[in-house]
Amino acid sequence: MSKPLTDQEKRKQISVRGLAGVENVADLKTNFNRHLHFTLVKDRNVATKRDYYFALAHTVRDHLVGRWIRTQQHYYEKDPKRVYYLSLEFYMGRTLQNTMVNLALENACDEAIYQLGLDMEELQDMEEDAGLGNGGLGRLAACFLDSMATLGLAAYGYGIRYEFGIFNQKIVNGWQVEEADDWLRYGNPWEKARPEYMRPVHFYGRVEHHPDGVKWVDTQVVLALPYDTPVPGYRNNIVNTMRLWSAKAPCEFHLKDFNVGGYIQAVLDKNLAENISRVLYPNDNFFEGKELRLKQEYFVVAATLQDIIRRFKASKFGSTEVVRMDLTTLPDKVAIQLNDTHPAMAIPELMRILVDDEKLPWDTAWDITVRTCAYTNHTVLPEALERWPVDLFQNLLPRHLEIIYEINRRHLERISALYPGDDDRLRRMSLVEEYGQKKINMAHLCIVGSHAVNGVAQIHSDIIKDTVFKDFYEVDPQKFQNKTNGITPRRWLVMCNPGLAEVIAERIGEDYIRDLSQLKNLLKFVDDDALIRDIAKVKQENKMKFAVQLEEQYKVKINPNSMFDVQVKRIHEYKRQLLNCLHIVTLYNRIKKDPSKAWTPRTIMIGGKAAPGYHTAKMIIKLITAIGEVVNNDIVVGDRLKVIYLENYKVTLAEKVIPASDLSEQISTAGTEASGTGNMKFMLNGALTIGTMDGANVEMAEEAGEENLFIFGMRVKDVEALDKKGYDAMEYYNRIPELKQVMDQISGGFFSPGEPDQFKDIVKILMQHDRFKVFADYEDYIKCQDKVSALYKNTKEWTKMVIHNIAGCGKFSSDRTIGQYAREIWGMEPSLEKIAAPDDPR
Repeated sequence: MSKPLTDQEKRKQISVRGLAGVENVADLKTNFNRHLHFTLVKDRNVATKRDYYFALAHTVRDHLVGRWIRTQQHYYEKDPKRVYYLSLEFYMGRTLQNTMVNLALENACDEAIYQLGLDMEELQDMEEDAGLGNGGLGRLAACFLDSMATLGLAAYGYGIRYEFGIFNQKIVNGWQVEEADDWLRYGNPWEKARPEYMRPVHFYGRVEHHPDGVKWVDTQVVLALPYDTPVPGYRNNIVNTMRLWSAKAPCEFHLKDFNVGGYIQAVLDKNLAENISRVLYPNDNFFEGKELRLKQEYFVVAATLQDIIRRFKASKFGSTEVVRMDLTTLPDKVAIQLNDTHPAMAIPELMRILVDDEKLPWDTAWDITVRTCAYTNHTVLPEALERWPVDLFQNLLPRHLEIIYEINRRHLERISALYPGDDDRLRRMSLVEEYGQKKINMAHLCIVGSHAVNGVAQIHSDIIKDTVFKDFYEVDPQKFQNKTNGITPRRWLVMCNPGLAEVIAERIGEDYIRDLSQLKNLLKFVDDDALIRDIAKVKQENKMKFAVQLEEQYKVKINPNSMFDVQVKRIHEYKRQLLNCLHIVTLYNRIKKDPSKAWTPRTIMIGGKAAPGYHTAKMIIKLITAIGEVVNNDIVVGDRLKVIYLENYKVTLAEKVIPASDLSEQISTAGTEASGTGNMKFMLNGALTIGTMDGANVEMAEEAGEENLFIFGMRVKDVEALDKKGYDAMEYYNRIPELKQVMDQISGGFFSPGEPDQFKDIVKILMQHDRFKVFADYEDYIKCQDKVSALYKNTKEWTKMVIHNIAGCGKFSSDRTIGQYAREIWGMEPSLEKIAAPDDPR
């Protein structure tokens, strides 16, 4: 029998990775050595692994710059409508491999690096994740950038270049410990500083009203320095731009006071201004009303709007001075998408520019603003909605507060005319909340100041219209839309699971990578034994590879034939990692009670970060690790049940764990998870879903057939009915013996013998005030998990269900999502045309 192929030999055979032409490989080796030489000439003779990584990154980057320059030149000549995606988060992960995929360089680079005697995976592992996001919202922005470039849209991502991204998570004695993510320590080969486009941003000061207009004076100035990162489309030679702003103190900063002897202090105080872009706020689905955060939100908006208007005025279209200065055509050339309310200040800032600087009448300015801006809502959880105290605003952005008050005055005037005497409605719909401390409701500002408002899955968009924003829907139903989220199949299939991508391409061709709806063509092969075998084989290979890494890191023996049952996402009560815990302990108790039974073995993995200030979430991590300690060291249980807490879950770990998963846990209380996107990644990578009818799970069940998902638990209407009736956790505790046993173990110290009441806070939440009704879904969840275990024993039937799922994934490409944003919100037409490569004649 021939010896098994090495990883490198296997990779060579994968056609979706591009052709490795001889000249191509030779050129890459030459360029690699040139870059390595320049790295080493500087100061050393011996190359480190990092030197090799930088040489490779610069070699690949060389293939981007010509396309980047040509794309921007192309936009300048054609002057298309441009879309600006404003987000406080872009969770990009690593760039090297994604760039090789999109430029069809992967096999050529692989071969070149191999011939140079280096290991591609080792070099890739030198790259730091760009962790400039918390979770779904930031990763969605990253997928959207990939799709906008792939669909040939003139698009720009605008955000903040945080010096420190999402913290690195260490688990120490079962507890989360945070450490700073110094991701720029060794430099970032993918960014280019653009000091020539530096912009001033103003804070504080006061407002003067003159007959000839309004002046915002005596402000403090911070400079915004842009860094550009190229965003390549998939094999279409288009390279768009992500521009992230970094805060810089101006040279004069406080130095005018230095003659009083405070020169040194004045220089040190420059830090205060530069703190604006220092660190990402680590909260997911939670609002923390801190001044520094509001500064960040205004900083990105003010810098970006100056850039948008400069680019609008400089573009060729009218080429007569008059037309160029006329901002009334802005909505024909510019679309601004607000990723949640974080960049909501774009609305009053654009009004300030149009009214105060450009001297347009209010009504004209307002019409331009509304037609330009659109708002995406990401959550209905009340604790996540941004409500800024008025006194913070008054101090930091006095002119913007005046503008918001005027927007509100006109808005309430309109509502009052529509509903005379309905004071309660005016109170509910006001942008200013009057009860207690006065606050600005940023979601209300976004709805009033945008021409389109969208949710991120059908059920979420319906909930918005029926509940949280019902009053606004009644007044402006035409504004409200749905745009179900999607994921990029480049990163989340071709890049992270090339084996599966190739098995699919062998059956239906490679075009599905650009048009994921073609996956439905796999249904023809659902009974094809060869496909069933190939898909099961790829999954097994992915599991073996991941199991090796797990055993290395966690010193726990992994059974690769066990079901890999995975829940990876931010730790939050609404995501119900606690429900998963109850199942783990129930399973443990059953094995202990009847050890000779043929249990379906499981390796249960849970991972995700908790916000540093979220006490309950941190306790949940401790509970999971404590359960793992007991389960993993029980000789009776053996390899039939293992529990692993995946440390420091991030984009790069997701790319490894998702292709190796069998079961995806999507178990939020119905009506709480706006969409979810991890759910789609698991589905595309051949895992089956156990989940509630929440977020995009509903549409996944629709696309793949509900019989091909493990759906359990209350629907939204059941949750509402239970709220009406009153949720009583004790009723379930007293009625369900297995649940009682599990809770008694947790509260009695079975998992914390040294500190019996360690988990009293969690027990109290579950038993007395559980907003997310964990016990109400326990019974159905356990029954559903039993069905999962039974089916897993039948590999063929399990794999057929997997094929149904993969075939139903087409809708969940971010290409489809972005196509809908473009046509239905931005008024732009996507295109799958290639533009000429830089080495082609024009």
